[in-house]
Amino acid sequence: MPEDSPPPPAPGDARMVDVGAKPITRRRALAEAYVTVGRAVAVRIEADDLPKGSVLETARLAGIQAAKRTATLIPLCHPLPLDAVEVEAALAGDRVRIRAEVRAEARTGVEMEALTACAVAALTVYDMVKAAARGLEIGPVRLLEKEGGASGRWTRQEHTDAAD
Repeated sequence: MPEDSPPPPAPGDARMVDVGAKPITRRRALAEAYVTVGRAVAVRIEADDLPKGSVLETARLAGIQAAKRTATLIPLCHPLPLDAVEVEAALAGDRVRIRAEVRAEARTGVEMEALTACAVAALTVYDMVKAAARGLEIGPVRLLEKEGGASGRWTRQEHTDAAD
C-alpha cells in the first residue's frame, strides 16, 4: 500500500471512497418511485383540489432540491457538480409515478442523486395528501438506468413502461 494511502477501515467503520484517481466522465442516472394514493385521491390530485396545493409540482420541485442536497443527506456520498436534474411527477391510475434523471461530469456516478430525488418527491406526495387518505404506500423506489464511468451502461431488465 502506498505511504499516502489511508489504512483500510477497521471492521464496523465507514469511510468515503477515494475517487481522486478516477477519470472525469459523463454520468447519467434515471430512477423512479411510485406512491399509491387510491382512486379518490388521484381524482383530487388531478383536480388540484387538496389543501396544500399542487401535489405534482411541489413533488417535482422537492425532487430537484433533494438531488442537489444528496451529499448532505447521505453520509458517504460525494458532493457533485450536477449539470442537470429533471424530475417528472404524473398520475398513473391510482398512483403517482415519479421519474428523475440526473446528469453530471464527475469521477463518480449520480445514481444516489436520482434515487434521492425520487424518494424525497415521493415523501412530498405523501405529506401533501396524507390528510385526504390513509394507507398510502411508497414503492418501489428503484434505479432504472445508469451510464458513465468504467462500468459503462446498465439498464434494469424489466425497465418498461408496462408497469403503468
